[in-house]
Amino acid sequence: MILIVLLGGVIGIGIFLVFYALFPPRSSAAGTVAQIDALRERAQAVAPQAGQKAPAEDFKEQLGAWIADFYAKRGWQQRSIRSDLSILERSWETFLVSKIGLAALGFFATPVIFSLFWVLGLHLNILIPVWVTLLAAGGCFMLPDLEVRTDAKERREDFRRVVAAYLDLVSMNLAGGRGLPEALMAAAELSDSPAIRRIRFSLADARLSGQTQWTALRVLGEQIGIEELQDLGFALALVADDGAKIRQSLSSRAETMRRRELAELEGKAGAKSQSMLVAQMLLCAAFLLFLMYPAVMQIKSF
Repeated sequence: MILIVLLGGVIGIGIFLVFYALFPPRSSAAGTVAQIDALRERAQAVAPQAGQKAPAEDFKEQLGAWIADFYAKRGWQQRSIRSDLSILERSWETFLVSKIGLAALGFFATPVIFSLFWVLGLHLNILIPVWVTLLAAGGCFMLPDLEVRTDAKERREDFRRVVAAYLDLVSMNLAGGRGLPEALMAAAELSDSPAIRRIRFSLADARLSGQTQWTALRVLGEQIGIEELQDLGFALALVADDGAKIRQSLSSRAETMRRRELAELEGKAGAKSQSMLVAQMLLCAAFLLFLMYPAVMQIKSF
């Protein structure tokens, strides 16, 4: 009885804290700033394509917009996951809809499974289905985050390799006598890979909006979480104002990025070699046990 009362109290406090977090009494400063940022991003968003949309797609967009507004009003900015979605070129609203949909699937599918168990004659305590349902809903709610972070990590590694090659191209254009803005745009027009295309679009937007191109590179680095692009933007701003030797600076920066990438690849290869060694040792130990088992059983029989 005491355990039931304690569990009820803990559950009640948890429900109160969740309700207080979802529905605060007044908006904080972070929530107000987040609302302003959300309105500005929505104003700068690309206009939807013309044409009649399916009712399911329209409902999905409306639900995603409502959830995004719900996050913004409470100051839940989620900068890290937004950066991962930005480099993957995925929508924030679609991501939120997938999280809610998977959580609802885990929440409603688990009671159905336990109902089937009940029909088959497996009677369990009522607390077990409740906790399993909550855990399943929470786990399904976090699955899109794990997928996005894994994909974003791989995409960032590819992006860094492309940035190193892009710096070499910019250095070659500078050596050919072009200025820094022309060299940046000319190097971005030599390939149609997703990373180079993203850089080219950022440089073109900067030209239309009146910003400097190194500022556009820095902003792009902040959006997609590439520190090398942010450092490149700051470095180009310094050397462009001071008139330093830009070409040598870009070449050395590209070489440093390649050395860092090579060191990371060597570290991954070493980790895989160690894991293979451990697997081989376990396999040898299991084989030895398999050979020794008959002899040990015969010794015990005497």
